[in-house]
Amino acid sequence: MIPGGLSEARRATPEIQEIADQVKQQLEEKTNETYEEFEAIEYKSQVVAGTMFYIKIRVGDGRYTHIKVFRSLPGRDEGLQLLAYQTDKSENDELTAFD
Repeated sequence: MIPGGLSEARRATPEIQEIADQVKQQLEEKTNETYEEFEAIEYKSQVVAGTMFYIKIRVGDGRYTHIKVFRSLPGRDEGLQLLAYQTDKSENDELTAFD
């Protein structure tokens, strides 16, 4: 991967599901929704001063949400931050960088 460049889309791994699970409550608070289903499907990553993750989440009833999560460099102990999200996505919507 090129530093600063966005990776190719990859199938979500258990690590990516764990990242998604850790920011689920933040997303529910921001969207005022409760997600019964919350399955990471695919992701892209970007190395910055830490790692930015763009994750496609299946939230039920054929609905998808894209989330942008930042993980700081090791040793900074800043946790995971949900920076942005896009709702009303479909299974076929491409996962892209967004603010």
